[in-house]
Amino acid sequence: MSDKFLYALARPLLFSLDAESAHHLTLPALRRAAALGLTGFISKPAADPRTVMGISFPNPVGLAAGLDKDGSYIDGLAALGFGSIEIGTVTPRAQPGNPKPRMFRLPAAHAIINRMGFNNGGVDAFVANVQGSRFYQGKQGVLGLNIGKNADTPIERAADDYLHCLEKVYPYASYVTVNISSPNTKNLRQLQGASELDALLSQLKEAQLRLADKHKRYVPVALKIAPDIDAEQIKNIADALLRHKLDGVIATNTTITRDAVKGLQHGEEAGGLSGAPVFELSNQVVRGLKAELGDALPIIGVGGILSGSNAKAKMQAGASLVQLYSGLIYRGPALVKECADALR
Repeated sequence: MSDKFLYALARPLLFSLDAESAHHLTLPALRRAAALGLTGFISKPAADPRTVMGISFPNPVGLAAGLDKDGSYIDGLAALGFGSIEIGTVTPRAQPGNPKPRMFRLPAAHAIINRMGFNNGGVDAFVANVQGSRFYQGKQGVLGLNIGKNADTPIERAADDYLHCLEKVYPYASYVTVNISSPNTKNLRQLQGASELDALLSQLKEAQLRLADKHKRYVPVALKIAPDIDAEQIKNIADALLRHKLDGVIATNTTITRDAVKGLQHGEEAGGLSGAPVFELSNQVVRGLKAELGDALPIIGVGGILSGSNAKAKMQAGASLVQLYSGLIYRGPALVKECADALR
């Protein structure tokens, strides 16, 4: 029985639940299935290694951050055949996130709106989960650890939170992602401004080099940015990435625009919109970054990939790797292999 067929059976049940409940049903079930060796029916992509940021990725299709904020489900997610798994966003201290309901499906637009607000158990619990995973212990693949700031940390002290998290996650990460682009933490996107970004990246780079010396291992650091930026902002961000010698950029997070979902149920909910409506917005940012960066810095393309041809378009726009999230909710695990096959 194929994974595509099984997901077609399961999807109506999952979609009958509210989005967050479905999430809390699916991931523990996947973790249990993987622990019991019951995930063999999931068709995995063929090996198609790509070297990006000095790391060998087994295939170019990764999981985007946000699905597993605490690193509780790494082994279950690894069973889906991703070329990399990015977990988080994690903050220094545990926080509950925003009040529920805070996640909404918009099936007519193949979209999701979430305002989760970095709900997570804090960086110490996160690191313990990573260390406890078979994926980490067996050095089974590429693990990205995504860091953020606590909601109650003033924006002018944001760097302290990022530096604290970087210090904690550094020894366990294949690469670290600095998330300054979630729309669900007040003022966070301010950090994309020229002077704020400059100050943050300079401190992060200094810490990265110090930690590389301490741990005798260089761990790449990538910046995750928003789709809601213009050509001038893209240029400023690209300049800052080059100036501070960051290792990569992830484009993009969710959008705050609502043009594509006007008139739909839940279309006006606050939060970040992901899925099909962000596809072209994120492609524009990828193309803009590629024009500014050339081959000096790799771009990881994420946003609205719901098919193999979408993954291909993201690469043609200038990405070296792609990541999935909302597409998995609508298409199921078969999407991973479909995208990898399209990119091979």
